Amino acid sequence: MRTKISSLEKRKYIFGYLMILPALVFFTVFVVYPSLDAVRLSLSFWHGYGERTFVGLRNYINLFHDPVFWTALKNNLIFTLTTTILQTIIPMVLAAMLARNTFLNTLFRVTYFIPNVISFIITGTLWALIFEPNFGLLNTLLEKVGLASLKQLWLADSKWAFLCIVLVSLWQSMGFYLVIFYAGLQRIPKEIYEAASVDGANTLKKFFFITVPLLRPVTTVVVIINVIGGFKVFDLIWAMTTGGPNHATEVMATYLYTIAFGSIGTGTPRMGYAAAIGMMILIFSVIASIVQLRIWEVDNLEY
Repeated sequence: MRTKISSLEKRKYIFGYLMILPALVFFTVFVVYPSLDAVRLSLSFWHGYGERTFVGLRNYINLFHDPVFWTALKNNLIFTLTTTILQTIIPMVLAAMLARNTFLNTLFRVTYFIPNVISFIITGTLWALIFEPNFGLLNTLLEKVGLASLKQLWLADSKWAFLCIVLVSLWQSMGFYLVIFYAGLQRIPKEIYEAASVDGANTLKKFFFITVPLLRPVTTVVVIINVIGGFKVFDLIWAMTTGGPNHATEVMATYLYTIAFGSIGTGTPRMGYAAAIGMMILIFSVIASIVQLRIWEVDNLEY
């Protein structure tokens, strides 16, 4: 039997929809439409001015024959895997160590989080100056302490540039993930740890058999954020190396930028080709997130 909706309830529904209408319009204009237009652009040839020429899947076909794209994709995968592992394990361990509510631990939490409030561009520029081979702080310090033999062309050497970027990313992002894990730890009942202590469990066993399993949902969120961030990383790498040396730190986002704004080759912008790279970043991010969610669901069923 169908129930009638009163005029008051109808007005409430209408008022509710009117309240979300501005946000919906904003989301449609600035998110939905640009996303759909990016898909259309990826199927076109366009310099950023003049008429677009529809080319179908030619941009995607050219991507699979582009060695720089494959180098960028490989670097993206390595960066994503490395940062996801480090930026999940280290913040989890630190959060467990700082879970006690003491003044010193609170000070440490604030200290770890401070780098996260600095933008990636500023962080990258700051560390590029630190790694500068001639007057940078790192090489100067090594020379002052008698370790001049360890001086390197840090960001100009393909053997070191990528490692430097990973370490800076860890330094900048660790505080953010530490706070997430710390919040998750507050939801674990202390009685569980007390019962484990009565049974003779030491700190290490409590961490692996209580903390890690009960932080699974939080860990899933952290991993997904890391994976998506790893595939779309741009500003930190652009500020430190612009994808060099010789594409050693090139990722899909930096390659997209150079293609879109004509910084390589003939200097002619290729917006359609850049949009195709953007679509690939989106596809890889979505696939990785879905795989992670499926793994988490299977683990929960088994658990």
